[in-house]
Amino acid sequence: MAGPPMRRITFLVRGRVQGVGFRASAAAEARRCGLSGFVQNRADGAVAGEAQGAADGVAAFVRWLGQGPPLASVDSVDVAEVAYAPAGGAFTVRR
Repeated sequence: MAGPPMRRITFLVRGRVQGVGFRASAAAEARRCGLSGFVQNRADGAVAGEAQGAADGVAAFVRWLGQGPPLASVDSVDVAEVAYAPAGGAFTVRR
């Protein structure tokens, strides 16, 4: 019996997303969705990362990225599908 379909994405979130707890909140949401990957700030003020796991968890996480935590103001979310590569580990916050 096959498991659930799996997805891996990269994402880029623009708007007021630094200095508002976005990375920590994104990591908590990704873990709640059962995902592995990372999130990090970019020098241009955006937040970027990668997430992978069950397709429904990835979809829920992408929906969350469109809103972010309460103090954030998301202008856009760019998501790209990339080849799934099995990897374990927790979702992490990178500096």
